[in-house]
Amino acid sequence: MKEESQSAESVPVVNQPARIGFLSSIPRRVKWFVFLVFFTAVGYGYLQVLVSAYLPEIGFSSSAVGWILGVNGLAVVVASIPFGIYADRRGKKPVLFLGLLIFPFVLIVYALTRQFEALLFASVIGGLVEGAFLSTWNALIADMTTKENRNNAFALSFIVSIFAFGLGFAIPFAFPAVESVLNVGSSVVHQYSTLFIAGLSFVSPLGIGLLLRGYAESERKGTYSTRGSLGPLWKFSGLNSMIGLGAGFFIPLIATWFYFRYAIPDTYSGPLLAVSNMTIALAAVASPFLAKRIGSVKAIVLAEGSSTLFMISMVLAPTATFAGGLYIARAALMNMSSPLSDSFLMGIIPTEQRSLASAVNSLVWRLPNSVTAVLGGIIMTAGNYVLPIYLATLFYVVGISGFYFAFRNSKPLT
Repeated sequence: MKEESQSAESVPVVNQPARIGFLSSIPRRVKWFVFLVFFTAVGYGYLQVLVSAYLPEIGFSSSAVGWILGVNGLAVVVASIPFGIYADRRGKKPVLFLGLLIFPFVLIVYALTRQFEALLFASVIGGLVEGAFLSTWNALIADMTTKENRNNAFALSFIVSIFAFGLGFAIPFAFPAVESVLNVGSSVVHQYSTLFIAGLSFVSPLGIGLLLRGYAESERKGTYSTRGSLGPLWKFSGLNSMIGLGAGFFIPLIATWFYFRYAIPDTYSGPLLAVSNMTIALAAVASPFLAKRIGSVKAIVLAEGSSTLFMISMVLAPTATFAGGLYIARAALMNMSSPLSDSFLMGIIPTEQRSLASAVNSLVWRLPNSVTAVLGGIIMTAGNYVLPIYLATLFYVVGISGFYFAFRNSKPLT
């Protein structure tokens, strides 16, 4: 790890005694950096269930849910590029800190109102927050690691986040028992739980602010219009947008899909998503080792391709339990590739352009994802629960195959 009094480029991260093990190769500050985001990630996971499963239970249509999710993604698109450019030029830390600090207030809005317009506004603010996070988080991890330990660091980041999301997803499972013990209604339990989780989310910005207090970043002047240096980014992000386009039809609405197809409320779909996330986290442990054996590109393609087969199999699922099992397998395989993809992108982009790269990649994924989330909600409202899966599969195949042919011979820069 770099000394606190020195800049991000002053001391190589690898100037440490070599140790054996998945975690031992990751710099200490990076590990704490990753662990501290756990609290915000719990809140984010809980918010996904609140929007996609609880809102339909209290009368929101799937179209309304799709709009709430859609404007969130559009706000990410609007925020990502400006935040990414500013972060590369003036520092990633303040952008990340501000985003993490604002997020709890988004949860507070969801706790205090059920007005559609207010929730749309909160969703927009949440999207701006997410844009700040996505444009800086991966870039900071990449800056504090090297190609020797970067896959492990991104795998740890993914595992911790996924476990936290899973915990957030699982929280509604306890609500019926709480309602029975306290003799209160579901709305009361949801409201106070949301407020409590909002308070817990403040731990992340405060902790990370203290952790990085002595970490000095160099101001950089990125050449954002240089076609040669950003060429790989445009190819990577363009193909990734195919995945985002397909995923939007189905994945953000998965809890909504279970509710309308199988009449499964959030007290069951939440734990299902939690189990899925725990499985994803365990699968991600193997991703750095798989990448070492067959290479990052082949590992990404193998994981994503296999997951697509499980996703399309959900079309034939006769019961919620069977569909849930297929979804868990799909999610584990698809997301096993996520830390490898993040690490791969950061490795082929110059250091001074990593925040911009994160921002652009988020933008070209979230924009089509947001549009198709709205379309997916409309399709489900019409009673068609099969077409979104077929559409997702089609775009997955295009994106995965294109990625392999474009990057099969690529190597990291640093």
